[in-house]
Amino acid sequence: MNYTILDFLQLIGSLGVFLFGMKMMSEALQKVAGNKMRTILAAMTSNRVKGVITGLLITTIIQSSSATTVMVVSFVNAGLLDLIGSIGVIMGANVGTTFTAWLISILGFKISMVSLSLPLIGLSLPLLFSAKRMRKSWGELIIGFGLLFIGLNFLQENMPNIQENPEILNFLHNYTDLGYGSYILFMLIGTALTILIQSSSATMALTLVMCANGWIGFDIAASMVLGENIGTTITANLAAMVANTTAKRAAFAHFLFNLFGVAWVLAIFPFFLGWVAQLSIYLGIGDPFTSVGSVPVALSLFHTCFNVANVLILIWFTKIIANLVTHIIKSKESADDAFTLKHIKIGLLSTPDASLFQAKQEISHYAKNTLDMYRQVVECLHTPTKEFEKKFNKIDKLEDESDVVEVEIADYLTKVSESKLSTENSQRVRAMFKIVSEIESIADSSLNVAKAVGRRNEQNVEFPEFIDEKLQHMMAIVDEALVVMCANLTIEYKEVKAKKAYEVEQTINDDRTILQQEHLTAIEEKKYDYATGIIYSDIFFECEKIGDYAINVTEAIKEIGTDN
Repeated sequence: MNYTILDFLQLIGSLGVFLFGMKMMSEALQKVAGNKMRTILAAMTSNRVKGVITGLLITTIIQSSSATTVMVVSFVNAGLLDLIGSIGVIMGANVGTTFTAWLISILGFKISMVSLSLPLIGLSLPLLFSAKRMRKSWGELIIGFGLLFIGLNFLQENMPNIQENPEILNFLHNYTDLGYGSYILFMLIGTALTILIQSSSATMALTLVMCANGWIGFDIAASMVLGENIGTTITANLAAMVANTTAKRAAFAHFLFNLFGVAWVLAIFPFFLGWVAQLSIYLGIGDPFTSVGSVPVALSLFHTCFNVANVLILIWFTKIIANLVTHIIKSKESADDAFTLKHIKIGLLSTPDASLFQAKQEISHYAKNTLDMYRQVVECLHTPTKEFEKKFNKIDKLEDESDVVEVEIADYLTKVSESKLSTENSQRVRAMFKIVSEIESIADSSLNVAKAVGRRNEQNVEFPEFIDEKLQHMMAIVDEALVVMCANLTIEYKEVKAKKAYEVEQTINDDRTILQQEHLTAIEEKKYDYATGIIYSDIFFECEKIGDYAINVTEAIKEIGTDN
């Protein structure tokens, strides 16, 4: 078997197609999914059992746990699934993939998703040229989906062709009598082969070939199956390379889940193998230790028993797994996962009071994320021109996400308002509508400030040092106003004291008046040109607007309680 530089470059290109498809699919999902998809997925994963069933059904249908986990990573990256919900789906995918092994061992049949990819791309291609944004987004989603599977197929085809040259592995039978050492060695071999071949099913087929040739026995083959369970997680982790922090955590959770499963099974491996062998005999399959013909089905039985048992044990520890991956994979930036619903899941709670408390928590979270966004905008003021575009694109994306969250919270409040509400709760809902709208306006004005900085860079405008100092002072006061706003949204609304908020707002207005007067004088005295002045005034006027929106939030809070 010759593996040339060209073969290696084709492998790298295949990885590129896969990652590009993943990125395209994830970004398109954000555009087309909206609240309905989030609601559906939330309903399907609202508890651990539903999540497992969802993952099982999806994997059984598409016959690829890797494909399921890649889609889960896409959904998480798009903000459609939270981390805990994704872990349940991943658990179900592990059980669902055992169906594929049964088909291979009994029918020798497997549906290939790649056969559908090109027709899907062909059908969706006209959508890319549609004038309607939603149709175009659907086209991008389907094409990204198709490219993802084409990339997976290319990866399989361009890996070293061990599957068709199993004689390469003939030497391995020399290492089958080392006890637990053999189990661990062949588990690692199973992991490596699955990573190389990019298909646990293909590795399973290769394992069966090795069994048929008498190179390995049932126990060694089972060890390789354990390794295949670890190796299959690499695909989702590859997909997560271009995803956000939460998506990376979801992919890593898949790895940890399978790793924990392998660890506890290895601890009782002889006992577990013996139990599977007895079950195989009881079901009429035969003894896999003495009958080579019974090994394929017995291996499928082992695979199923292992994954089902693993789910039944670890399903109670989903929160612990989520906390562990959160601790291991830390967020690089505070706003990396901003503008996704954290407290509102699906449906209303048992009482309007409980639902409104949930909404209050979500609004507070929304405000804090908006403050984080504003602080990123402030950083833009002194971001080098070469790095500005990347920074601006992130802020622009955050503002789009802010729009989505505003609609989602408003939809939730609309559902609450349809219940029988007391006068006090009706007043609270109206105020919350206003609060959410004002917070979104803060995000809009923050983006406008970033756009003004972008115009400055495009026009090669240099702010004099005194302008920089005045803007920094203005922005610091606005930051204080937003901090006060967030604090007021955190505590009980009836306990809010508005004095501090009004004091900061007055300071912002006074500062704006001074800057405006100084600006007009500076233009007359030609301290800077008119183009510089326009950008400068646009920035401090938008900052003043942010201060107005912040005080509007406090005033809306005051409307909730008569005591303030």
